[in-house]
Amino acid sequence: MIPQQLRCLYLHGFKSSPASTKAQQTLAYFAEEDVSQNLHIPQLSPQPARAIDEAQFLYEQLIDEVGLENVLVIGSSLGGYYATYLAEHFGGKAVVINPAVKPYELLVDYLGENKNYHNDETFMVTQEFIDELKSFEVEPLRYPKHHLLLCQTHDESLDYRQATTKYRNSPCIIEFGGDHGFVNYPQRIPSIMNFAKVAY
Repeated sequence: MIPQQLRCLYLHGFKSSPASTKAQQTLAYFAEEDVSQNLHIPQLSPQPARAIDEAQFLYEQLIDEVGLENVLVIGSSLGGYYATYLAEHFGGKAVVINPAVKPYELLVDYLGENKNYHNDETFMVTQEFIDELKSFEVEPLRYPKHHLLLCQTHDESLDYRQATTKYRNSPCIIEFGGDHGFVNYPQRIPSIMNFAKVAY
């Protein structure tokens, strides 16, 4: 059950878009509850600083609309890194799904031209890109209880142990097996909605 007053911001991952599987599964869940208008899934810029600006603008709009206690940000992979930044700097709650904990290290392997999985947009990963990512790191978490971690141990893209270390004082759902896409994600959406209802 999704509270009518809940507003949710979903942030996709690297080279991804609102057309990603989890984004669409989240939208389908909200649609079933007849509150799809309360879910916002922006196409984020591939450039980290611009992506943060875009996400922050929407996040603060939602906070102004319904109050901090009624806003949730969900982030997948790199979107989880951004979601953590928003919740730590502006308040609210974040759900991070197989989050990129140190993307500035991981994405060094992607220096050069990259292409979006869904819309064929191309963009460059440069050293400036890496430095921008590093500037948004939050370590350690000031408000660990405001983050819910969902991760699967067989994530082929990220080392799940980085996430379990960073979010060790946060509520966690850690599943053996799975993959980076998070197998059976729709079954966990009710848990995400329950987390959204928990008072600070």
